[in-house]
Amino acid sequence: MNAPRFDRRQLLRLLGIGASSFAAAPLLSSCAVNPATGSRQLMMLSEAEEISLDRQQSPQQFSSDYGPLRDQGLNAYLDGVGRSLAARSHRPHLPYSFRAVNAAYINAYAFPGGSIAATRGILVEMENEAELSGLLGHEIGHVSARHSAQQASKSLLANIFVSGASLASSLAGLGAASDLVQGVGNLGAGALLARYSRDNEREADALGMAYQTRAGYSPEGMVGLMRMLQKNGRSRASAIEMMFATHPMSDERLANVQTAAATTYRDQKGLPLQRERYLDHTAGVRAQRPLITALQKGSEAMGKKQWAGAEEQFNQAVRLGPDDYAARVMLAKCFLAQDRRDEAERHALHAASLYPEEAQAHVLVGATSLSAKKFAQAHEHLATYDRLLPGNQEVLFFLGYSLEHMDRKEEAARKYTAYLQKQRQGEQAQHAASRLKEWGYAK
Repeated sequence: MNAPRFDRRQLLRLLGIGASSFAAAPLLSSCAVNPATGSRQLMMLSEAEEISLDRQQSPQQFSSDYGPLRDQGLNAYLDGVGRSLAARSHRPHLPYSFRAVNAAYINAYAFPGGSIAATRGILVEMENEAELSGLLGHEIGHVSARHSAQQASKSLLANIFVSGASLASSLAGLGAASDLVQGVGNLGAGALLARYSRDNEREADALGMAYQTRAGYSPEGMVGLMRMLQKNGRSRASAIEMMFATHPMSDERLANVQTAAATTYRDQKGLPLQRERYLDHTAGVRAQRPLITALQKGSEAMGKKQWAGAEEQFNQAVRLGPDDYAARVMLAKCFLAQDRRDEAERHALHAASLYPEEAQAHVLVGATSLSAKKFAQAHEHLATYDRLLPGNQEVLFFLGYSLEHMDRKEEAARKYTAYLQKQRQGEQAQHAASRLKEWGYAK
């Protein structure tokens, strides 16, 4: 049986937010009061919908960032600091959670229901707990002021949704494997992590300073954070994704927090920075700085399609951390981009064995296995991905495709039927429909 041929086109919009998510949102009642500032703002989501969207989308983004660190002590520490700030915010009742993720780039972000993450890349750049409180306080500020929900509301109103990635040509070609990974890996951010406005950033900075000082941290923590970001932005902006890539950085923001520290919070400047406590709790991740730097350099090279340079950096990261999940996955992606599928599969399988409850390595194995016609292995790992991060229709199709080639037609028919309920256009849909007709499941 010949494999269906897929053109390189935009087959699927991997929406961060579907129209059905807003079915209960009254389109004409689109203004609400900002709970942090008291001002009016565009809002088409209820708080319950914010939380629901958060629970739907945040796991996708965490997986895109190679999953939470498996350092339980560090995650507990971040969560403790974050919760102490959230308790003093304008929306303390939300189901907040805080974690460190394995990504090497310098960033932190928040989803509208209170799921907040900081990358390894930014944790190694900060010097004390007060800076961490500024970082987490800033993100809590976005949640308190409902900035993400406001961005989503604007996107809905304009009928602009996050675009996905094309799933590629033939299963025998490079595109099918690499684009499957890309399409799945890009899930999660969408309109919820859209670029914030400067006004949004000013609000989040101001709120973050208020929350950190209420929690007993020096406002110099926010000043130190901004100085660090400014320094990195000027010296390495082209090398890595920066914190506030979705958060516009400016000299004005640094000046504003310096002024606030010297005026509004001058009486709090003597509050502790908690440097030693921060260094103690982050000792493990800070020991990974050379590895993190190699991953940053490799990502930069990948972005420029400098495969040899990327491979060199990722191999260096693997040498520094043979059991580092992100390093193995990133090296596998580099090999896959070069159509070196056996090597990609080897590192992806290793990554999956290191961190079996994280999804990204499984879709990599699934993609390489499909290309190699290892359908049983493809099905195993795609099914694992679907269990960990359910709902991706592309994965649903390829589950059916692998089952078809394992001669498990009844199970394949169920997957194809489910896929066609989500997607009726494109060559994959045509393939699914033709098989259902051929097997007698459809007319």
